[in-house]
Amino acid sequence: MKNGTCWVDEEGNFIQAHGGVIIQVEDTYYWYGENKDAETQGNRVPFLGFSCYSSKNMRSWHNEGVVLRAVEDDLEHELSTNKVGERPKVVYNQKTKKFVMWFHLDDATYHYARIGVAVADAPAGPFEYQGSLQPSSKHKDSRDMTLYQDEDDAVYLICSTDWNATTLICQLNEEYTGLTGEFKLAFIEQFREAPVVIKENGLYYMFGSGCTGWNPNAMLYGSAKEVTGSWLLIDNPCTGSDYRKTFHGQTSNTFKFNGQWYIMLDHWDKDDLRMSGYSFLPVRFNGNEVEIPWTEEFLGV
Repeated sequence: MKNGTCWVDEEGNFIQAHGGVIIQVEDTYYWYGENKDAETQGNRVPFLGFSCYSSKNMRSWHNEGVVLRAVEDDLEHELSTNKVGERPKVVYNQKTKKFVMWFHLDDATYHYARIGVAVADAPAGPFEYQGSLQPSSKHKDSRDMTLYQDEDDAVYLICSTDWNATTLICQLNEEYTGLTGEFKLAFIEQFREAPVVIKENGLYYMFGSGCTGWNPNAMLYGSAKEVTGSWLLIDNPCTGSDYRKTFHGQTSNTFKFNGQWYIMLDHWDKDDLRMSGYSFLPVRFNGNEVEIPWTEEFLGV
């Protein structure tokens, strides 16, 4: 799997799992993401839904299909093809035995700025749409987002708000289908998006990009002692050629494989989004310092 390129599934078709996340369920990995397999017009495609792929070794990926589909016959529906669905993240709820998906839900103008929620009984779905919300009692906007599941199974929504100027952190309720109402603001007026989180050595690390549309920019990271604590923005962790442009990629999510943390990048092709590539890069910790070096390949098992 050569980093920075389009990858194919076991049938030789391009993997459509952009802006995604990988979770492990027993001995199987599930990769969810945006299905962009349509003609790009104006730097976007019709909303098709979210795909899922499964793998035992992180190299050979089986297409499980579209696990949350767009609604094609009702243009007023929140999941209609004229809407925007981005960055699906999935967590498992031990209490309810449900897989819960959250994603950025929007309209073509990006003024709707909500979060969609769906649930499923199995990791490969199908997921059933539950509706949408905006975080906090003040109905703050939500755009690029992720979910972080802590060691105690508490789950947090982390999203760009205030038109991307600020990062918002909210805890999900016990069912993972709503919010508790408490929230924390971080990186105020720093204009960060595409957040992802890792916990290592007793600290939380948040990685993300600047706000330059489809064009790549420098990744930055920050750290905190608590998810809802005070976050300190630190520096660019990337090393190697084009590190100031995050190797021409953007953060998508993180996963742990064979004891090693990796960060997922999307290499967006704004002229043909279905041909956007991927990278899985190692995240190396030296004390509290972090390095993300460029590597040519992700080897898997």
